[in-house]
Amino acid sequence: MLEVAGLSAVEERTYRLLVAAVEADVSHLGDLLGMDVTDVEETLRSMRDKGLVRLVAPEGRRYAPVPPEIALGASLLRQRQSLDRARMFVDQLSAEYRGNIRRFDSRELVELVPTRDAIRERLIYLQDNARDEVVCFCRVGPVVLTAQENDAEPAALARGVSYRVIYERAHLEEPGMQSNVAYGIKLGEQARAVPHLPVRITVVDREVALLPLIQDSGVAEPTAALIRDSTLLDAILALFGAYWARAIPLRVLDDGALSMEAMPPLDSDDLFLLSLLVTGVPDKSIASQLGISQRTVQRRISHIMEAAGVQTRMQLAWHAAREQWL
Repeated sequence: MLEVAGLSAVEERTYRLLVAAVEADVSHLGDLLGMDVTDVEETLRSMRDKGLVRLVAPEGRRYAPVPPEIALGASLLRQRQSLDRARMFVDQLSAEYRGNIRRFDSRELVELVPTRDAIRERLIYLQDNARDEVVCFCRVGPVVLTAQENDAEPAALARGVSYRVIYERAHLEEPGMQSNVAYGIKLGEQARAVPHLPVRITVVDREVALLPLIQDSGVAEPTAALIRDSTLLDAILALFGAYWARAIPLRVLDDGALSMEAMPPLDSDDLFLLSLLVTGVPDKSIASQLGISQRTVQRRISHIMEAAGVQTRMQLAWHAAREQWL
């Protein structure tokens, strides 16, 4: 076991005996090891050179072990540092190799995953090894893994991985889906919804995407493509970003139910404020017409923007028009 620290098998046995005995003479060690005294002395000299033992009674040729944290700690630290440097070098070589081979072999960019079981295993594996973020398109009629079966997501969320998921509305109407999505949101998932999604997608760490190639969940054996870092992956990420920007945020109500509305219903004052805002009326004039302070106007606008899931007033106006609030 201690060969990683530079000990031979005989040296490890001798060191373990000394640790158990605290100290021992050469003759006694020879008896315990079943070795000739001359061979024991040679082993102990080697161990002294490595800083593993010390001579405590020269006349009696008695030896004691150097404490393990001193004798072995520094050596193991050096070994670990060497391994870390070697691992970094291997990672660099691997990245260089992948970058070069992709120019010659398209299979390094797109790998076919030919069966339902293989797709399922790869989907779970990707989530289990995610470091930063997972983004998904969840269409109606899952091919290999339902949301309820996806135990990898709660575990990933627990270790700090971000999830952004866009659900097709018809998928949210399936039995048990709304409570499942609400549970995911409580764990930290960012969820949005759109009327329709073009494909199913899972992208992990912006490095690899899993894309089923056949949409019909009733086929005997679906096939998926595993797409690695490439302009094709860039296009998939751009598609996700475009849908995410226009999707409606999902939230969990106080009673635990899932809300699929873009925001809570606006009262008449908020609708009036919004109508003035989108027609370009300044905040000061809005405050005057509503009989409130300009600061209150700005606070109410910020609240509406936050509920609508937008960042700017221009986005709020576009969102209000799309949702036919006015």
